[in-house]
Amino acid sequence: MQKVIIIMGVSGCGKTTIGKQLASKLKLPFYDGDDFHPESNVDKMKNNIALTDEDRTPWLENLAMEIEKWYETSGAILACSALKESYRTILSSHSKQIEWVFLSGNFETILKRMQQREDHFMKSDLLQSQFNTLEIPSYGLHINITKDIARIVKDITKKLKGNA
Repeated sequence: MQKVIIIMGVSGCGKTTIGKQLASKLKLPFYDGDDFHPESNVDKMKNNIALTDEDRTPWLENLAMEIEKWYETSGAILACSALKESYRTILSSHSKQIEWVFLSGNFETILKRMQQREDHFMKSDLLQSQFNTLEIPSYGLHINITKDIARIVKDITKKLKGNA
């Protein structure tokens, strides 16, 4: 049984960037939850249509099965928005041994980041809907994204080792 760490937060908070660097440091495979979305979800997001819970449920259920496989084999770092507690419940339905890392930042900081990135299907127009949906967890690591990436990864690594 291996460690599964989910890096969560709204779009544009740095889940993929932080997740890849953390995966490299911890020698775990990295997965981006966005890669598991069905094409219909991606199309909606490309057209600035917010996803519904009905859209997300099959995607979350699929990810839960993947998390179970990763937990039983190689371990993993997963970047996944996991905005609502009900989503996190689905994600952890097959494996309760998930380390949650919530990347937090204010709307203005994240909007600026989103406006600077290229070639991502999630447009900055949908950021407010992400903040509206977000239910901040009362558990896991809460990491402020205003520090530089190397410092954030170092802080997460240190705190995860403290929880081991």
